[in-house]
Amino acid sequence: MPVSTLAADRPVCDELEVLGRDVQVPLAAGGEIGYAALDYAASAPALQRVWDDVAAYAPYYGSVHRGAGYLSQLSTDLFENARTTVAGFLGCRDDDQVIFTRSTTDSLNLLAAALPPATRVFVFETEHHAALLPWEQRDGIDVTYLDAPRTPRQAVDTLEKALAARAPYGPALVCVTGASNVTGEIWPVQELAAAAHAHGARIVLDAAQLAPHRPVDLAGLDVDWVAFSGHKLYAPFGSGVLAGRADWLREADPYLAGGGASRTVTRRPDGGVDVAWHTTAARHEAGSPNVIGAYAIASACRALTDAGFDTVVAREQELIARVRNGLADIPGVRVLSLFGDDADRVGVLSFVVDGWNSSRLAAALSTEYGIGVRDGLFCAHPLVRALLGGAPDEPAECGSPVLAPAAGGSELGAVRVSFGAGTPDEHVDRFVRAVRELVAAGAR
Repeated sequence: MPVSTLAADRPVCDELEVLGRDVQVPLAAGGEIGYAALDYAASAPALQRVWDDVAAYAPYYGSVHRGAGYLSQLSTDLFENARTTVAGFLGCRDDDQVIFTRSTTDSLNLLAAALPPATRVFVFETEHHAALLPWEQRDGIDVTYLDAPRTPRQAVDTLEKALAARAPYGPALVCVTGASNVTGEIWPVQELAAAAHAHGARIVLDAAQLAPHRPVDLAGLDVDWVAFSGHKLYAPFGSGVLAGRADWLREADPYLAGGGASRTVTRRPDGGVDVAWHTTAARHEAGSPNVIGAYAIASACRALTDAGFDTVVAREQELIARVRNGLADIPGVRVLSLFGDDADRVGVLSFVVDGWNSSRLAAALSTEYGIGVRDGLFCAHPLVRALLGGAPDEPAECGSPVLAPAAGGSELGAVRVSFGAGTPDEHVDRFVRAVRELVAAGAR
């Protein structure tokens, strides 16, 4: 079965259809209701197109790079074509590598393992833990954590001052998000990349929240690497991507040692083994690759490209305005923001409600209205604490942080609503109505 048949052309549609639109969930008061999936920032539902493509390929599944049989050759072709598709989707340069990983977290840990000795890493405290934590796990890597900026210009100025002050001069890496997983605000990536390069540093873009909502052009943004996850890009099959410059990756030890990463292995006279590793992306893809995950990502990339990001962005801006305008009319609701109300943002908003514990509000939205949202610190503890204005007494990943008395004394927490391709008006309208009713009358 030729690859072109598996990835058959489909007409461009105005709205990208996702799975789960007809799922019914039980309500605490009895009965069922159609599930409103508003937790895209954690894991987006699969596109119907991705599901169809994977289902069409599944009977032809075979080993990748490891067989002479037809299905193995087909799977290998599919896997490598997926790499080419992703490279085009990201605007990769001719000499960039595209490495398939498990997730954004895996991608950034892979890059951390490939850093040259004594690299200085600069990262804002506002990052998701996937971008905040990998660097200190490496011996000899010095990490500078930058305070949360309150404007895009301040972010650039803060980075420039930190880079100018670094000593001794040596390899440096800046890690920055494209869009916040807490506020949805878009960061000035191109300006940060220019600042990094002006001071002899490289930059990696965490595009986990950006890639599903806006075009990511690696060359146009002038970033050195980009990382994202399939499960946020409507392709939830356990795969991710690290794409960008090849030199540090080619010179580093393989991320995993094993088959696929090794080109030749020979015994030495002393009984040991000598290994020659691949210098291509295979160097960091040891083991049998996740061809389903890679193909699903490529399918999602094609679907978003065919639909057109102009269409995606326009639709999403309608939904953002719908949610923000609705929440603005509810007493006691405060939407969290670093850059202010006028900041450009994707479909991710977090908010607090006076007197409400975030876990209780999220549970009520689920059990009384069939709405799925996220509550807690969103794997971005320093950022959420900064936005809430105080430190929780007891750190917790899920559930409301309780603010210290100096910060207000009452129980406050963060609830996150997120959406994207395929989200119907009814879901966001139900969400706004539910918050309004819960604030006015309480949970039943």
